[in-house]
Amino acid sequence: MRQVTVTIPDEYYENLLQFLRPIPDAIIDTRQEEYNRSIEKMVIERLENSKPEDYVSWEESKKRLDAKWLK
Repeated sequence: MRQVTVTIPDEYYENLLQFLRPIPDAIIDTRQEEYNRSIEKMVIERLENSKPEDYVSWEESKKRLDAKWLK
């Protein structure tokens, strides 16, 4: 048995699944897709609930990380 990973446009997704489902022993794993959607939802929620003062520049972030980990 072989494994294939395919990246396709969203509008073809359902058609591809309908094509693959009748194949005996075909395993269609959508866990990664579900995981990606949950992360996307979390990021959108965080962006919607964030305030400008919550943001830190890259330079400041690097200083903070260096101070914490390069003692």
